[in-house]
Amino acid sequence: MSAPELLDLDATALAGALRAGDVSPVEVLDATLDAAAGVGAAVGAFTVLTPDLARTQALAAQDALVAARRDGRAGPRDGLPPFLGVPCPVKDLTMVEGVPMRAGSAAIDPFPAPYDDGVVTLLRRAGTVMVGKTSTPELGLPCYTEPDVGPTARTPWDLARSAGGSSGGAAAAVAARVVPVAHGSDGGGSLRIPASACGLVGLKPSRGLVSPGPYGVDGAGLATHGVLTRSVRDTAAFLDVLARPWPGDTFTARLGAPPDGRRLRVGLLLEPVIAAGAPVHPACADAARAAAELLVRLGHDVVEIPPPFGAERWDAFAALWSVGALQAPVPPEREHLLVPLTRWLRERGRAVSGLAYATALAGVQQLTREVAAAWSGVDVVLSPTLAQPPALVGSQRVDDDPAADFAAQTAFTPWTSVWNLTGRPAVSLPLGEARVTDPDGSAATVPVGVMLGADHGDDALLLALAARLEEAAPWSHRRPGTSS
Repeated sequence: MSAPELLDLDATALAGALRAGDVSPVEVLDATLDAAAGVGAAVGAFTVLTPDLARTQALAAQDALVAARRDGRAGPRDGLPPFLGVPCPVKDLTMVEGVPMRAGSAAIDPFPAPYDDGVVTLLRRAGTVMVGKTSTPELGLPCYTEPDVGPTARTPWDLARSAGGSSGGAAAAVAARVVPVAHGSDGGGSLRIPASACGLVGLKPSRGLVSPGPYGVDGAGLATHGVLTRSVRDTAAFLDVLARPWPGDTFTARLGAPPDGRRLRVGLLLEPVIAAGAPVHPACADAARAAAELLVRLGHDVVEIPPPFGAERWDAFAALWSVGALQAPVPPEREHLLVPLTRWLRERGRAVSGLAYATALAGVQQLTREVAAAWSGVDVVLSPTLAQPPALVGSQRVDDDPAADFAAQTAFTPWTSVWNLTGRPAVSLPLGEARVTDPDGSAATVPVGVMLGADHGDDALLLALAARLEEAAPWSHRRPGTSS
């Protein structure tokens, strides 16, 4: 199997090829590292590669697979980890023992992490090979990945345009066929935004389903870990890997019952929620409408629905986001090294009193209940993932006016943070595309995501519906111009 052929496999197919002995973990690693140094660098995917750690893991995986085949154990029930030998990098907001972490910030000295974060422990147990850390913006705060101390993440479909954020490096690596899957996280859309920009599947699981433990704490319940993939089946399989509780979790959840195949009632939401009046590109709205028509052909009912709350109610999210920015442990003497947006958010966080923070938390709880009531008549909500196609690199970062920067991000993502506020699961699927013109006059076709969301705990229903859409309108044949 050639390097381009094996790197084009999704994680499930690659795991199967490794088990069958069609390719070895070391061969996969060598191809991955070559791709990371080539197209991975072109799309700004990685902050650091970890070839020594990865080779140690790949050799151990190879020994385990050889022993299983020798003993006649190789197969679906061989007792081996499900993704043994499959490369999976980790976002540089998450600790991997011994690997430097900088969180995209010049204010944070890179330090070797003292331990693995919980999700990294789970990824290790699943057999994945940790090939590096992926690029993220400072502290994961904006929806673009343009850090001062790392590479700018670009969509492989058009290198003039952003891969989104904050899991931009992860998305760029998966879309460019460097790796089949990459860890990411999502506090306001940070898995779904880059999934849309890069033509991938990005699921934000239900609040409490994937724990931040044992070291992370998310008292507001906005953020969660997840992965970026090229197939729904990979997303579902890695949710099985990551959906584990830790003692002390503020929020816990379990996967709901498997879907029963019934006709679903789908609410089509085309009006921006958190940025009232934000312009919506025709290609983004058309992609959602086309998905609605496809769902009707698949036997479901679709009705148009209005926003579940007014844009002013989003102030609770903004308050919690600002306090979250302030919680990052930045020494006072290094505060000046933060980018203007981060400093602005931290100043806003300092202005939030204890009472105001408690009020914001209560407001989020109340909003969650109101949304549940407003959407009680539908099983699934369908919308564009973003209001625009992938943004030009540098077009959203406004260092001399952080408020304008934040407003531009809000207008770009007027649906994504609704799902973080309410804790409901949501997934972006690469069902649309747009024709865009770059400043140099060149034209490109770029992906446009469609987002589906469901009730809290209905992740299985959501993924089953996503799989049906993938089957009806497959995207695996589409490849970006910059790929291995």
